[in-house]
Amino acid sequence: MRIYKNFSEYSDIEKKLFYITNMKPVLNFRALYSDATKDYRCPAEPEVNDKVVIRFRTYRYDVDEVLLVCYEQEEMGERRSEIPMRKADSDHLFDYYEASYYLSDKKMRYHFVITSSDKVCYYNQFGVAKELNQYYDFEIMPGFKVPAWAKGAVIYQIYVDRFCNGNPNNDVATNEYIYIGQPVVRVEDWDKYPDAMDVRAFYGGDLQGVLDKLDYLKNLGVEVIYFNPLFVSPSNHKYDIQDYDDIDPHLGIIINEDEEHSYKSRVTDKDNLKASNELFIKLVQAIHDRGMKVIIDGVFNHCGSFNKWLDKERIYENNENYETGAFIAPDSPYRKYFDFRSENWPYNNDYDGWWGHDTLPKLNYEGSKELEDYIMEVAKKWLLPPYSVDGWRLDVAADLGHSERYNHQFWKRFRKEVKSVNPEAIIMAEHYGDPNPWLQGDEWDTVMNYDAFMEPVSWFLTGMEKHSDAYREDLKGNHEHFFTTMKINSARMGPQAISVALNQISNHDHSRFLTRTNGKVGRTNTLGPQAANEDLNYGVFKAAVVIQMTWPGAPGIYYGDEAGVCGFTDPDNRRTYPWGKENRELIEFHRVAVAMHKDNRVLAEGSFKDLYGERNVIAYARFDKQDSIIVIINNNNFEKVINIPVWEANVTDKNYLRQILQTTENAFSTYNLEYSVDGGYLKIGLRPHSAVVLKKM
Repeated sequence: MRIYKNFSEYSDIEKKLFYITNMKPVLNFRALYSDATKDYRCPAEPEVNDKVVIRFRTYRYDVDEVLLVCYEQEEMGERRSEIPMRKADSDHLFDYYEASYYLSDKKMRYHFVITSSDKVCYYNQFGVAKELNQYYDFEIMPGFKVPAWAKGAVIYQIYVDRFCNGNPNNDVATNEYIYIGQPVVRVEDWDKYPDAMDVRAFYGGDLQGVLDKLDYLKNLGVEVIYFNPLFVSPSNHKYDIQDYDDIDPHLGIIINEDEEHSYKSRVTDKDNLKASNELFIKLVQAIHDRGMKVIIDGVFNHCGSFNKWLDKERIYENNENYETGAFIAPDSPYRKYFDFRSENWPYNNDYDGWWGHDTLPKLNYEGSKELEDYIMEVAKKWLLPPYSVDGWRLDVAADLGHSERYNHQFWKRFRKEVKSVNPEAIIMAEHYGDPNPWLQGDEWDTVMNYDAFMEPVSWFLTGMEKHSDAYREDLKGNHEHFFTTMKINSARMGPQAISVALNQISNHDHSRFLTRTNGKVGRTNTLGPQAANEDLNYGVFKAAVVIQMTWPGAPGIYYGDEAGVCGFTDPDNRRTYPWGKENRELIEFHRVAVAMHKDNRVLAEGSFKDLYGERNVIAYARFDKQDSIIVIINNNNFEKVINIPVWEANVTDKNYLRQILQTTENAFSTYNLEYSVDGGYLKIGLRPHSAVVLKKM
């Protein structure tokens, strides 16, 4: 009798012969599977005291026993339970084992133990292992729910100053004020590349410009708009908030202005602030009317030296409508909002700045309960009518406070306050590294997905670090590093967070992905901005978008990426949207890719499984009981023929696979080419730098 590597290769007669003669084939590890989607955990997001049904998949007739091993937190440690799983269902390929567990109000974690003859292995979020690492066990946090609308939602990030100028009358004027030692500048040429020192340069993009382009975004398929900060601020990036209560009139509407004190009058006049807030209300309503959601940026770790609570720039001094700032005098009601190191008043410059920057004073929550209360009211204000935004993105969220203990205390309260006014509001944090401590169901919903998306995709497809600061030949095309890194970091996030994680390939803090395809290490101050436009590989770029639109989570488009905008890291990544000069083919490609993502719900809610990998080639599946999507990427500069085990994603010889999207260096296609399956395998030829998406029929 022949010897096979995979039991799936045995004929039906040979399989029967094995069991008649009491022989067992080698345990089929590739068939073993479970995750936290609805097919394998029901309910997928259980409540306190719920009965949860947990399922596990094996190859048919392949195992003797599957044990569900559970650990539940108790005051003195953990309680361990071993539950034998029963075979509840079978199909043409697989057996499905099932067990029930009654939750308490405590976190429960679990893994599986699989026995076949004298073989024993383990299974958790990391997959199959001969030795168990409980660090990657599945976790259930009873009551942890994330907004349903955000699962797989297509998010479009807008850096407002660079998107569209809809109202030139509110533009920042050259010499309007001094920022970081020099006058601000109004850039007259919309197409001008940002200077190496760009923070005080303004191009004039505003909320009216966004309002004017909403139909464009709707036609692109956008479901959520995420805005970089909108509140009053002296910089173009606005991460140095001056006033958390109001939209910046330079983005909104300017009614009143004192020519002698232009900036002061523009940003402190109550009519200007009211009119700007009303324009934002109008914009949010228009977004909602088109069936889209809104996320705004919350910068709560630090503010800016212009902030009305500090008033280092003396903008609010002696203004009867505002209290005295803490920089001005020791009797300011805001003195405890900041950590002053001396008593050098008036005009005390000795305060704690984030990372030592005096332009970014760190907020001193531990020293002021009033400050914490105020920020909680800010968090709720913008979620409630008449503003009615749908969530917060949290800047440098892990840095907030002076201790880890307080940081968690703050975000626990923040979640309670936010969810009390809008249970479906999303809380998305900026975070690098392991976010698990904040994703226990009582703080953040999710994160900007750098570690389990942006970085692995960039390394695999381009070999480039996400700032374009390094090139790694050993990581370019390294399929093992790609899948392992994704698996490890996704496991630490957990299923709820992954389902709504912001999967971007570019954003305001990193180089544009299209530029990364040229492999040039450097920044605009070392190579010059033109180098960011050279030697681009559109096949690699489109492959990244295909991964983005088919990977678990919420795909995020950084404004202008879809139009071919290039750029090295900050500030070159903040170029203007090229209205009238767009790459129309790329826009159409994004529209088609987004439509594919939205038309196949399995791409938002289905299971994920890696199917194949070799140098510069990966294949993976998104699937559930009904549907299967197969995604194949060839990152080589030559053609490739591979054989993929699609049976692992419930695709058999009875099915055929229809191509729904293909990309190459020079084109993309939705031509419905059909592929047959032979013995559970798909044999397919791949073009250089291409991506193929196939759907089970």
